[in-house]
Amino acid sequence: MGKARLTDFTGAEIRPGVVIAYPTRQGNVVRNSEAVVLETLSDRSTGRVVPMLKVKPTGRDSGFISRKTLAVQSVAAKHVVVIADTNQGESK
Repeated sequence: MGKARLTDFTGAEIRPGVVIAYPTRQGNVVRNSEAVVLETLSDRSTGRVVPMLKVKPTGRDSGFISRKTLAVQSVAAKHVVVIADTNQGESK
């Protein structure tokens, strides 16, 4: 069997190189952040397979408080949405 493809809730494929928006916490509020997907992973530590993404934040966030770090992060793929594709010119 082939590897299942990972999609967001709209059906767009999540793969390395796409730009996503995902929810993040800033103190007591939730904001939207933008990031580029570096790698797709899966976490099996809880006994269930949870799709995870290794992302590099772009620095574009909702709200007026700027992000403190642009370090690579791991986020769950549950609530992300693909907003752009940086690999449009490349063939599959």
